[in-house]
Amino acid sequence: MKRLLPVLLLTASPLVAEEIWVTNEKDDTVSVIDLSTMEVTRTIPTGERPRGITFSHDYSRVYICASDSDTVQVMDPVTGEILHDLPSGEDPEQFVLHPNDRHLYIANEDDAITTVVDTESRTVIAQIDVGIEPEGMAVSPDGKIAITTSETTNMAHWIDTETRELFANTLVDARPRHAEFVKGGTELWVSAEIGGTITVFNTATQTEKGKIHFEVKGVHPDRVQPVGFELTGDEKTAFVALGPSNHLAVVNADTYEVEDYILVGRRVWHMAFNTDKSLLFTTNGISGDVTVVDVAKRKPIKTIKVGRFPWGAALRPTSN
Repeated sequence: MKRLLPVLLLTASPLVAEEIWVTNEKDDTVSVIDLSTMEVTRTIPTGERPRGITFSHDYSRVYICASDSDTVQVMDPVTGEILHDLPSGEDPEQFVLHPNDRHLYIANEDDAITTVVDTESRTVIAQIDVGIEPEGMAVSPDGKIAITTSETTNMAHWIDTETRELFANTLVDARPRHAEFVKGGTELWVSAEIGGTITVFNTATQTEKGKIHFEVKGVHPDRVQPVGFELTGDEKTAFVALGPSNHLAVVNADTYEVEDYILVGRRVWHMAFNTDKSLLFTTNGISGDVTVVDVAKRKPIKTIKVGRFPWGAALRPTSN
């Protein structure tokens, strides 16, 4: 038995590697963090002012919004080579990949439009007029609805992905930044940076269902600015980045009540989980680093230095 034990231990779990990819706005690079070492192992050059980042469903391609280059770059994540650029409209900031793994919905901040790009034909297939300064993008799990939030108009715009037309516009608080469909697509959450809230909508009726407010002890309300957020695997808990307050909020996703606050780096912006969602990685723009948070303990456990003004984050699971 003693001789067999090491073999059993070695074969009990597959060798799986994980990476967190972080876009650095001021350096025009992506930092790649190896989660086995919790260190940056690669720094890859990109176009100007990279912000939004997402992977194809099989992780064979990574899409990067190079905002000041007015393009979406398609990169081979293994080699770091830019394979080609996609047309994106001016100043692409955030985007979302449709469940069909083919259509990118891109918010064009300077043009007040949402651009839909076919990643296979590399062509623009639609441009949809939305509000002023579009920023956040989301798509429902069934792929039938896309959302664009507009910062100046203070709205969430509901897009029918089949007709590619707006079918509803709903008011939110000042400067909406991020949107996500949650709970199987039955709810839409939209964060309002200046309003200091998250508005929860009933997806079926596009009506407001609830509002989440934040109050960090010792921090002026003007600095409590919700931006990105992510939900745990069971969708019972949400972690919300509160910008220059330098905190995450921990929210009960059923009652919409804040349960805790976690101190992280300066100007926390967006975040990404590891594969099993036991760890959360936040991008902290001003401090130029990533905070690693133990999800179960709700505590920061490590800080990882990346480039200047880290913005977006995305998980890449790989096999060794």
